[in-house]
Amino acid sequence: MGRTPSRDVEEGLLRAAEQILTEEGPEAITVRKVATCAGVAPMGVYNRFEGKQGLLEALFIRGFQQLQAMVASANGPDAVARLRAGCVKYREFAIAHPEHYRLMFERMHEIEPTERGMLEAFASFDQLVGNVAAARSLRPLGAGSDVDVAQQIWSALHGAVSLELLGIGFAEDPDAAFEAMLDALLAGMEARAEG
Repeated sequence: MGRTPSRDVEEGLLRAAEQILTEEGPEAITVRKVATCAGVAPMGVYNRFEGKQGLLEALFIRGFQQLQAMVASANGPDAVARLRAGCVKYREFAIAHPEHYRLMFERMHEIEPTERGMLEAFASFDQLVGNVAAARSLRPLGAGSDVDVAQQIWSALHGAVSLELLGIGFAEDPDAAFEAMLDALLAGMEARAEG
C-alpha cells in the first residue's frame, strides 16, 4: 500500500480542522486533535502547516476563498441587482459558517495572518469594490470613491451580520430585517448620490 499523496493529507487535515471549528469553535483546534480527526500523526500538521498557527491561517484563507465564491455566485439582471444579491450571499455565508466567519473577522488578531492571508482577505474586499464600481456605472450610488462606498456597505453588512450571530438583534424575522436594512442602505446611498 502506497503513501497518501501530500495534497490529500493536507486536504484531510483542513477538513478535520473545519469540522472541529464548526462543531466546537476555534479554541478547540489543537494539532493533536486535528491530526487524530484526520487519521495522521501530529507531525503531519507540522510538516504541512508548521503548527497550529499555520493551520488557522489556512482556515482563514479558505474562509475568504469560500466567501468570494459565494458572493461571485450572486445573480441578477444587472450590476445593481448583483451587488445587492452579493450582499445577501455575504450574510448567507456568515449564517451557514458562523464559526468560520468569526475566525475570519473577529479573531484575526489571534491568527496573525501572513502577507498571503491578508492578500486573500483584501481580495474579498476588492471583489466588493468591483461590484460597487459595476453598479455605479449604471446609476449613482453613494458619495466618494468606489472604495469609500464599498467600505460603507461592508460596514453595514458586517454590523448587521455580527449582531445577528451574537443573537442580540430584536427583529422577529432576521431575513426580512436584513433585506429591509439592505434596501434602506442602497436607497439612501442612491439618494445621497443624487442630492
